[in-house]
Amino acid sequence: MKILRINHLGIAPKNPGQTKLFLGTLLGLQNSGEETVADQKVHVTFFEAEKSRIEILEATESGSPVGKFIEERGGGIQHVALEVDDLDAWLNALKEKGIQFIDQEPRAGAHQTRIAFVHPRSTGGVLIELVEEMKGK
Repeated sequence: MKILRINHLGIAPKNPGQTKLFLGTLLGLQNSGEETVADQKVHVTFFEAEKSRIEILEATESGSPVGKFIEERGGGIQHVALEVDDLDAWLNALKEKGIQFIDQEPRAGAHQTRIAFVHPRSTGGVLIELVEEMKGK
């Protein structure tokens, strides 16, 4: 089992338009699309860096996890996504070590991925998303 890379940073800004302008126009990062993930109540805009991406998260409902994050914290980095080689193996191994998950089973994520979130109680307060890329599988 391996952590392959930081897949992306999930950013939940107070002003998504300003953040998108900064990343795309001022930094020159390529906007590689948008997607709504209905079960997570979030709209995601993707910006590509060379081997990673930044996801701009916008709540589609006020009571969504992203909406609550912005309300409580005022915006910022909402999660760090680590790309793994075998999501099922990682879930089993970490559960055996007593790690708590928000997702007990993998679910569909944005960008053709399978994901599972580790509960911040098990990480010292950081929301970690484990990601398995499904392209070509």
